[in-house]
Amino acid sequence: MTAPARTPREVIERLIDGICHGELAELPDLYAGDAVVEHVFGVTEPSRWEGAAQVREHLDSAGTSGLRMTAHDLVVHETTDPEVVVAEWVYEGTTGVGTEFRAANLIVARVRAGRIVSSRDYHDHARMAAAMGRLPELAGALGG
Repeated sequence: MTAPARTPREVIERLIDGICHGELAELPDLYAGDAVVEHVFGVTEPSRWEGAAQVREHLDSAGTSGLRMTAHDLVVHETTDPEVVVAEWVYEGTTGVGTEFRAANLIVARVRAGRIVSSRDYHDHARMAAAMGRLPELAGALGG
């Protein structure tokens, strides 16, 4: 007998926990093969990933960034649509060069049969770029 699929809440909690514990190689399995992930406030990275291959590619490159993070104040809001959850939390962490940061996050995710099929991610990319010394790159991407 197969175990029941994770609930949307469980999938998102696993995603955030896996990011914080550096278990990035396992996380693409949380996404459907045709998943769409949109980074609504993304500037220096693709604003839309389509399919599990792009999710895996991003997570592979993130694994080399040297970031260490913990999630705080996680709240997962269930909605009237049983597939949709809204999660909000704060990452506190240290970059690969030792700069400490605190960044707010929010995602709206649709999870079907235990896999993320779509996600709209709202991360504080400017604060993360500042902590990683990438503000000039960010300013250049914005035309500044």
